[in-house]
Amino acid sequence: MRAATGALVALLFGGAAFAAVPDLPASVSQGGLVIGHVTPGTRVTVDGKPVHVGDDGLFVFGAGRDEKGPIHVGLGRAMRDVVVTPRDWPIERVNGVPAKTVNPPPEIAARIEREQAQVVAARQRDDARKDFAHGFIWPVTGRISGRFGNQRIYNGDPKAPHSGMDIAVPEGTPIKAPADGIVTGTWPDLYLTGGTVLLDHGFGLSSNFLHMSRIDVKVGQHVRQGEVLGAAGKTGRATGPHVHWGFNWFGTRLDPLLLPGIR
Repeated sequence: MRAATGALVALLFGGAAFAAVPDLPASVSQGGLVIGHVTPGTRVTVDGKPVHVGDDGLFVFGAGRDEKGPIHVGLGRAMRDVVVTPRDWPIERVNGVPAKTVNPPPEIAARIEREQAQVVAARQRDDARKDFAHGFIWPVTGRISGRFGNQRIYNGDPKAPHSGMDIAVPEGTPIKAPADGIVTGTWPDLYLTGGTVLLDHGFGLSSNFLHMSRIDVKVGQHVRQGEVLGAAGKTGRATGPHVHWGFNWFGTRLDPLLLPGIR
């Protein structure tokens, strides 16, 4: 994946040199973002669904944690298959979590469902903006305390795999935008994720930040890479202060560690 990631970074930062050269990696790791290039005006589909193509020929898509592949990519009249490389997913045991957040009662479960539906709806935004096209930076600097995709066991109870990356930092640490984007959701007190911000980078790519102690941005605001979104905290289902950074291609969760500029 490292070689492929290097190629993707070159695509991002190579500019006009790649503008008319069709390019698509042969493989992608589970949880990986694919950034390709075609001749401008080429129609691109991913498993039969059309995706945005920039005026420079740039397009993107992602391979989810459990994607088996191959992913079928239509490039005009041609068809290419992208092989999906499997990964090992270690088990993470998280103890000391409040029991009501692990197995909530029915009325709380209904609240969680309503709240998550709002977040899912916000992720469907499909702008032609390419705010992601200059690569990404770390939102905070700290120890990685939870990795994308690892099976989570809360208080001995197996739950869904981890949907993002956790970075342990002191409460109040400023969280910076990893790339330009438009704020499409702010929620100060979601039951599971606490203070939550959703930042749309265009082409269906979005970042989400959870467990925040403070939110400094508003829905509709356009922020620049490095601009402060709010502060780290331990709100929602959390045992200590940290930043949860999730990354999506529409509804497909991806690994922030595999983004260009991060490794």
